[in-house]
Amino acid sequence: METAETICTFWFGTTTDDATTIAEQSALWWSKRDEVDAAIRARFEPLVIQAGDGHLDAWLHTPIGHLALILLTDQFPRNIYRNDARAFAFDERALGWSNAAISRGIDRRCRPIERVFFYLPLEHSENRDDQAEAVRLFEALATEVPPHVRPAFDGFADFARRHREIVDRFGRFPHRNAALGRVSTAEEAAFLRQPGSGF
Repeated sequence: METAETICTFWFGTTTDDATTIAEQSALWWSKRDEVDAAIRARFEPLVIQAGDGHLDAWLHTPIGHLALILLTDQFPRNIYRNDARAFAFDERALGWSNAAISRGIDRRCRPIERVFFYLPLEHSENRDDQAEAVRLFEALATEVPPHVRPAFDGFADFARRHREIVDRFGRFPHRNAALGRVSTAEEAAFLRQPGSGF
């Protein structure tokens, strides 16, 4: 039976050293591989649906439970439903939990690498204020980590800034338009032809 703990162990591994976690888990987090998507779908899709329907809200009583719910609604749908509108179907719930955790200081009770995933729902939002807050949080986090992991956290902050620039420019992420059935403007279509226009 899956628990908040097994979800977080799957995502972060078993080491408590952030540098090792980043080295060992980054391929899981950031690469787009069919076999990873299929594995996450097979193991976690029922929990994603339960979380989205509010059936796992009891997990919110602990920091690890809060984090697991954010992973289930922000990260896992992007694997399970890649290139499909359902990839973003749980974003509002994840964003609500992210904001609640930040306002209550729950994120600060977790490791820096775990805090990254508390903040990603803000980075994934198509709201300019959320984007500005994501950049603020990621830049602040990068100043707090030990020097040996600072480059990785500077990278997270840079990605936050790149997301903000796109939403500031277009008011949304053009690379989502096809999945969401949105018509791209001429400016967005030109942007989408550029390398690195999507994430």
